[in-house]
Amino acid sequence: MLLGLAVCGVSFPLAWQAGVAEKAIVRRGGEVFSELDLARNRRLDVPGPLGITTVLVERGRARVASDPGPRQYCVRQGWLARPGEIAICAPNQVSVEIRGRKPTYDSLSY
Repeated sequence: MLLGLAVCGVSFPLAWQAGVAEKAIVRRGGEVFSELDLARNRRLDVPGPLGITTVLVERGRARVASDPGPRQYCVRQGWLARPGEIAICAPNQVSVEIRGRKPTYDSLSY
């Protein structure tokens, strides 16, 4: 029984690893607007129904810097650095998702 617990304890972090973040997928209205390489610092302005959403990429991470939405949830999300993380600006129909080489698994896809 102890051996089984040890195997589970060691395999748990390995099974839930998402790998290294490589790119940010920016969507507008559900369609891919741009794929940003996280190795290059960059600023992207994405037009939406309410106005311009600004996405920043710096030092291998990305964030929504500004959004015209009323509650600013996607701006408050902060820096996204791990594969599978996402910021959704629902009123302006813009989202930013971090991806790596390996697909990520969450409770819905598991």
